[in-house]
Amino acid sequence: MKKTPLYAFGKVAAQPVVWPFIPYTVKGRENIPQDENFILCANHMGISDPLRLASIEKRQIYFMSKAELFQNKALAWLLLSLGCVPVQRGRGDMGAIDHAGEVLKRGDILGVFIEGTRSKTGELGQPKAGAVMLAYQHKKPILPVCLTPVGSRLPRMFHRVVVSYGSLIQPEELGIQEGKGSEYRNASRLVMSKIAALRERDLKEMEA
Repeated sequence: MKKTPLYAFGKVAAQPVVWPFIPYTVKGRENIPQDENFILCANHMGISDPLRLASIEKRQIYFMSKAELFQNKALAWLLLSLGCVPVQRGRGDMGAIDHAGEVLKRGDILGVFIEGTRSKTGELGQPKAGAVMLAYQHKKPILPVCLTPVGSRLPRMFHRVVVSYGSLIQPEELGIQEGKGSEYRNASRLVMSKIAALRERDLKEMEA
């Protein structure tokens, strides 16, 4: 699908800046689908995470973002112009779920930070169920992604990060049959386990 104008401009303008000043290494790039849309599901380490992910993916990623960021009118305009989807955390925001569903229906990529917030400790947090709910409802695969800072569990803005893409998780692999809360929780833990496996592998390679 066509990018929003500001996203398209930012992609061109920011691309030369992102890698030199917000460096990253990519693993598993071949796992990124080229001919279908999906839900990109990543852990969240820092405010520069969306910049790295957007610079790697050729198509636009419509990120779900916490509603508090939209309280400032200027920032709200910027985020909406970049295609961000506001979501009220911790209260089952069905409006946000519907909005995110529209992103998937029109064939775009939805970006979800599965923990719902940035990690303050550097450890992986508890996964939220929104991503797997959308995958089940719209029959879309999930692409697990792990961001791991090099040399520290707590990244600074300009810290080098390893961005690892895992294998696609198809909707039927989530084990959701009836759309029950327990099924969503188990499915979200499955996705997080895939992200954790990527992190464990990358940390071992760094130590080696």
